Amino acid sequence: MTHSIDDDSTFAADVARAAGELLLEVRAREAATTTGRELGRLGDGQADELILARLRSERPEDSVLSEESADDLARLGATRVWIIDPLDGSREYGIAGRGDWAVHVGLWEAGKGMTASAVAQPTLGVVYSTADVAPPPRIDRRPQLVVSDSRPPYYMDALAADVGGDIVTMGSAGAKAMAVVRGDVDAYVHSGGQWEWDSAAPVGVALAAGLHCSRIDGSPLLYNQSHPYLPDLLICRPELAEPLLRGIAAHATRDADTGRVAMAREYISALVSHDATKIRVAERCLRVENGQQTGDTGAFIRDELESGAQYAAIEGVRDLAFREWEGNVVARFVLEFAGGTAVSITEHFAIPAGDITSITAIIEPAD
Repeated sequence: MTHSIDDDSTFAADVARAAGELLLEVRAREAATTTGRELGRLGDGQADELILARLRSERPEDSVLSEESADDLARLGATRVWIIDPLDGSREYGIAGRGDWAVHVGLWEAGKGMTASAVAQPTLGVVYSTADVAPPPRIDRRPQLVVSDSRPPYYMDALAADVGGDIVTMGSAGAKAMAVVRGDVDAYVHSGGQWEWDSAAPVGVALAAGLHCSRIDGSPLLYNQSHPYLPDLLICRPELAEPLLRGIAAHATRDADTGRVAMAREYISALVSHDATKIRVAERCLRVENGQQTGDTGAFIRDELESGAQYAAIEGVRDLAFREWEGNVVARFVLEFAGGTAVSITEHFAIPAGDITSITAIIEPAD
């Protein structure tokens, strides 16, 4: 069955709205007993189930790439792929009073890129859709540049000075992108890593509103790639694109991680933070340490990182270095424990596509 872009846009908006309403219900019902990370996970899972059920029922021939589901590489041969983030901004969702979170439902089409897309901001009671989005109004002011409140780009002070602008911070990627679409701010600048689902639907909506969307080097944002990682992006008013890209080229001097290195880095960070929310591990992921199997499912490995007694005393990571080839990443680092103990780690990650499928570690006394 074929669908027009208007039909798909209306469908995307309806699904995003329904998922947003569900998330508000979950938050109201559970907030008294569940907060923070666990509330975010609960909402993420239930919204994902709703969206996937709608797609199976009403777009059964299309493929799906979702933050909350295993990556099915059959999507790479598909002509239509729905790229969804059931809850963009799960950290903000888990904090009472925060409204800067969103639902992303976007359609990628072969040869066209992001087409029918919708972003719901449930706490505002709005859904932005390619069906009816309009260009933002022009406002006479200093350029307002929105960045992540938890991971702002390191070059933002210099960039803001270049364009005579002010820096604004906000939560989820969808909330920041829609702030540009509304005209509340004039540009959204991000470096330091994102996944396709973080920006796909927002970019679809922003393009329909006539905004500039690209990587921070000016190259196109590509979706439905074999590894769904996008390290950076720029969404802005068209007249700001050239000065912002010129300033970023002058001040963004650090190399970005590849997608696989970013996944390995997130796992290593979780050894210290004990927060496995952003870890991408396959359902049957196998972990082996010094020849002993220490995990055989993704769920078990995530739970161990967060609550395992053997990880509780870890206090830091130093001397971290990566090497990558094909679908492999090796990390070498020193792990520091409370009391001054340290061990040397060589850790191999098998990452054929969008999930870590195995982790093999050699643990030695540190020099």
